[in-house]
Amino acid sequence: MNSPVLVDREHEQRALRELFGRPGPSMAVLYGRRRVGKTFLLQHAFPMGHLFHFTASDATPELNRRALLEAVSRWSGAEIRTQDFPTWRRIFELLLELGNDEPTAIVLDEYQYLQGGRDENVDSALAAVWERYANRRPRGRPFVLVLCGSIVRVMERLDAAENPLYGRLDWKARLEPFDYLDAARIAAYPLVRDRMLAYGIYGGTPRYLATIDLGRPLADNVIRSVLPPNGNVRIQVETVVSQEHGLRDLSEYNAMLSAIGAGSTQRNEIAAQTGLAPTFAFRSRLEKLADLGLIDATRNFGASSSEPYRYRLADPALRFYYGVVDRYRSELELDDPAEIWRRHISPELDAYMGLIFERVSRQAYLRLRSRLRLPIVREWGRWEGRDRHREQIEIDIVARRTDGRMLTGSVKWNRKPVGISVHEKHVDALRRLASSGYAWAREALSREALFLYVAAGGFAPGFAKRAEEAGVRVLTWSLDELYSPE
Repeated sequence: MNSPVLVDREHEQRALRELFGRPGPSMAVLYGRRRVGKTFLLQHAFPMGHLFHFTASDATPELNRRALLEAVSRWSGAEIRTQDFPTWRRIFELLLELGNDEPTAIVLDEYQYLQGGRDENVDSALAAVWERYANRRPRGRPFVLVLCGSIVRVMERLDAAENPLYGRLDWKARLEPFDYLDAARIAAYPLVRDRMLAYGIYGGTPRYLATIDLGRPLADNVIRSVLPPNGNVRIQVETVVSQEHGLRDLSEYNAMLSAIGAGSTQRNEIAAQTGLAPTFAFRSRLEKLADLGLIDATRNFGASSSEPYRYRLADPALRFYYGVVDRYRSELELDDPAEIWRRHISPELDAYMGLIFERVSRQAYLRLRSRLRLPIVREWGRWEGRDRHREQIEIDIVARRTDGRMLTGSVKWNRKPVGISVHEKHVDALRRLASSGYAWAREALSREALFLYVAAGGFAPGFAKRAEEAGVRVLTWSLDELYSPE
């Protein structure tokens, strides 16, 4: 197992340390899905001797209030009687008086669990106390209060205009899972293909990636931690929904994720696969899964707002579990996971990695854009459907640049170099869509447009030169180039 290291959080760490070095009080909000490393970041952003860190639990506000007071007593060494602090206002007054003699950082982790009291709004109590007490601290003495949480929709609303804390935040950030390149700093296998496969299976969640033992082949790690019913990564992934506060009918949420993982992308397909009626409640559950960041809801590029959404699992670890592991659930209960991997899962990996590699291509463009002086993209998308002759078309990359011009392309998770036919088929698909009335496809065929081809196994000699004979600009990236040093 890898030793914990702070990866890809330099910007957030620097911002928090700047707050800690600023004279006077500051309030910050940090949020994101579970296990993306929020607590780990906060514990490394402030000096330990000056940090008070309390993690609330999914319990009643009264129990959390008592636990918080006991933690303050242990940290400060002061005797605190819980009956002297019957309200959140009194507790926040106590917290803001901590460390008057030295710079202090206070972290209220899983802040959303403090909510729900019968007679008192926690946000209102904090806002009132902050207004009165923050400026009473010794002049110039740094003090940082960080509200941290994992229920994204609750934490996002802390600086909404209707929230009592509106206008009082000095910094706010959402912590996202790692992209493919930062994931490789933990899953640092010598072969870049293994690094990409590790991202496709474990995703960008630090807790999952940290289970990888680099002294073992990737397959051994997957067989040990992802496939068996008692695998530590599998247990964490399959309980993702149950860990979310306030969700009911967990079996229906899990059924939806399973249907999407199995390939159902539209609402009616998901309903048919799960046996659930496509009611308002069904739509609300899909929206909630999207709010939690567990699924992506997208439309075809250029589609109107009336076109139905397509749904896909947002995180590679979820995709692998619901799209692959869940399909072999019965076999994995009875048979050796190594045998299931050898007979079934390993042969399917290349097909599975296709959509993962599309996601990576967008991440790579953001990574390489500055170094290669590429145009900024305003809107990313893809397109799938039928042309006017009812023939199926799928375009992996469709994007609008900030200069108004188009960027389109194709993504291949291949082992052997691809030939010029990839470009020819892509251009033919654009022509068919242009003749079917899609204006963006006509723009994508102009000489001002840009073509991007990403192929894991590279390209045949002369690919780019032949593609550019029509006077267009072409980018070609292999797997090695995606991992090249910046």
